Amino acid sequence: MLRIAVPNKGSLSGPASAMLHEAGYRQRKESKELVVIDPDNEVEFFYLRPKDIAIYVASGKLDIGITGRDLLLDSGASAEEILPLNFGRSTFRYATRPGTAKGPEDFGGMTIATSYEGIVAKHLADLGLDASVVHLDGAVETAIQLGVAQIIADVVETGTSLRNAGLEVIGEPILKSEAVVIRRHGAEVDHPQVQQFLRRLQGVLVARSYVMMDYDCRAEHLEQAVALTPGLESPTVSPLHNEGWVAVRAMVPAKDAQRIMDDLYELGARAILTTAIHACRL
Repeated sequence: MLRIAVPNKGSLSGPASAMLHEAGYRQRKESKELVVIDPDNEVEFFYLRPKDIAIYVASGKLDIGITGRDLLLDSGASAEEILPLNFGRSTFRYATRPGTAKGPEDFGGMTIATSYEGIVAKHLADLGLDASVVHLDGAVETAIQLGVAQIIADVVETGTSLRNAGLEVIGEPILKSEAVVIRRHGAEVDHPQVQQFLRRLQGVLVARSYVMMDYDCRAEHLEQAVALTPGLESPTVSPLHNEGWVAVRAMVPAKDAQRIMDDLYELGARAILTTAIHACRL
């Protein structure tokens, strides 16, 4: 069986399980379950702490895993990203009190507090900067107030918690993270079960990004309509009972669907419908 690590808690847990369910895999019914066997798909799922997943995958005990890019890089484990999953996005940045520093070039001799010392230490080394890094679990905003550090490095979403602590973001982002599928360095690339797993997840990603659009239009406007809805290869076009009309079906990006419907209507298209795509293979 293919052995896959899944986050057992935190912001990645729910979306990861939802994506796996959409991909046709059995998932746990209770949070206390640590292992779920899916015999129909020949897969075992192991629910682990997100920070530990890269370590398990790198050891070879598990074949692949789902974790955050930031957690993978911070672990220093011998594992690599093979598929981004488009959820759990975050930005990792430096922050400090106004006037302390303008950017990393001013960090010389300072102390940086973070929960991700692996990422920060590597970033400083890459920049050739001499600064100390202290590890703290949980909220690091208070480290500056309590005199533990002059700088913090943490995940920033809206920046509200930083502003409430009297801090400001400085410099360019250290890292942009999201959920990713990982495997051990040197693991077999074309393993059939791994490839099938990746195809299923890719199918979910496409299904979430597109909708199916159907509409009727006059035959003389078909080329203009098709230019708006080219589909992936090309749209399906069928003649209607009423002479001079055709029915068109094509996949369109979900984010553009309303604008495309407006443009088609202006062109004279009618009966314009969109439907969700639950699964696909390209």
